[in-house]
Amino acid sequence: MKLKRFWRSAIFLGFLVLPMLIASRTFDSSPPTSSQALVSLVEPPVFVQLFEWKWDDVAQECEKFLAPNGYGAVQISPATEHILAPGNPWWQRYQPVSYKIDSRSGDRLQFTQMVARCHAAGVKVYADAVINHMAGIDKGMGSAGSAFTKYDYPGIYQPSDFHTCKANIKSYSSHREVTQCELVGLADLDTGSSKVRRQIANYLTDLVRLGVDGFRIDAAKHMDTQDIGAIAQQVQNATGIRSFIYQEVIDPGNEAVRKSEYYPNGRVIESEYGKFLGAKFLGINGQTLSQLQTLGESWGLMPSEKAIVFVDNHDKQRGHGGGGAYLTYKQGTLYDLANVFMLAFPYGTPQVMSSYAFTNSDQGPPADTQGQTDAVYVNGQADCFGRWVCEHRHSAIASMVMFRNQVAPDALVTNWWSNGRNQIAFGRGSQGFVVINCEEQALIQTFQTSLPAGQYRNLMTDRLHKGTEAKSEPILVNAEGKLAVTINGMEAIAINLDSKL
Repeated sequence: MKLKRFWRSAIFLGFLVLPMLIASRTFDSSPPTSSQALVSLVEPPVFVQLFEWKWDDVAQECEKFLAPNGYGAVQISPATEHILAPGNPWWQRYQPVSYKIDSRSGDRLQFTQMVARCHAAGVKVYADAVINHMAGIDKGMGSAGSAFTKYDYPGIYQPSDFHTCKANIKSYSSHREVTQCELVGLADLDTGSSKVRRQIANYLTDLVRLGVDGFRIDAAKHMDTQDIGAIAQQVQNATGIRSFIYQEVIDPGNEAVRKSEYYPNGRVIESEYGKFLGAKFLGINGQTLSQLQTLGESWGLMPSEKAIVFVDNHDKQRGHGGGGAYLTYKQGTLYDLANVFMLAFPYGTPQVMSSYAFTNSDQGPPADTQGQTDAVYVNGQADCFGRWVCEHRHSAIASMVMFRNQVAPDALVTNWWSNGRNQIAFGRGSQGFVVINCEEQALIQTFQTSLPAGQYRNLMTDRLHKGTEAKSEPILVNAEGKLAVTINGMEAIAINLDSKL
């Protein structure tokens, strides 16, 4: 083995092992103090949203697939007690009743065991934190048996703990309305109140002490950024840990609340990214992949180091959370190719979606007649590519997670090529090269790369949308760094130094 490849392998091994060594610390976008220096040297990992998975299944997936395939973290569904709505829709998880760790994904013990098992495998756990509001229905019984009425959640909150607006948002041109009135009738907490901040901080502190590494702040756009910062500081003071934070701020660019307000708290979800990507891959109004060369801050997107990006998430799949045509698993190979691009292109921190199949926008996860979520793992095997879609297991997507891990974050786009339509290719410095053929006809072309000469294994497969790998012939880069390939329609290749034979 060449010395250069030895050191690259050592660095990659470090990437996999580091989460286990620093499981009690997480990534933050702020300048590091001396005690945070080791953590801040490493780019936040590619992570997957295992939407509506039970805790036992998450644990098994960490061990059996996520860690072996380079996923550095998993985003889980909200852990709190939630409402029980007719038909058990997905959105009932986003209407908290209490801060008990007891949901249809499992109880507190199962949650604790899941976090420990994921950590042991080297995978971090990010919790979806619903802290802007409580349940919006008039009254009911929660998943852990807690009775409540709107604005009165015994032992936690009473009417005085909510913003006085107590009406739906009417104008998104009003900063006050967006942050103090109600999002679709959800009881909007007064997060400026010291009591409310303390209650939320206590809940998040509990999760950190159970091992949670970071938080997706749901509906962050509907909270004042200073409130989020104050709560996060309380959690850090209580635990001594600076959690990784990324905030849901849907900013189309023409409203009062702007994503830049939230940069001081951590990273921000750049939902416009998936909208732009979807428009190019779907060819809306004649748009093409050839236009993606400059994708980034010049398009009005946030700075790359602040951005969490995705092709889709649970909201966008269902047409919620703003406009735009987002790709989903229902587009098959086209969806996989969009994920290939996201994982190859050096912008933002990628989040991969893992869904369940649905036919209407409210539909909850696979469940029995009592509404109890079905297990993903049956007799030790994952029930994927059917009721549980498991996009993260598609061989094309999982292969590109490894590509992303093995290419340095600062390796810039080089040797960009396109046919002016939907066949593109580009390198990542001298470390990798990707070709995407998003047209029906074959692509026969010779590309200039910056890779060293030799034979390379294609990290992709011949059947992009399937879960099993297919063998392919080695790819030759000649002494001049040129690569001659024939790629069938709707396929891709990806090679890097780690795939050199």
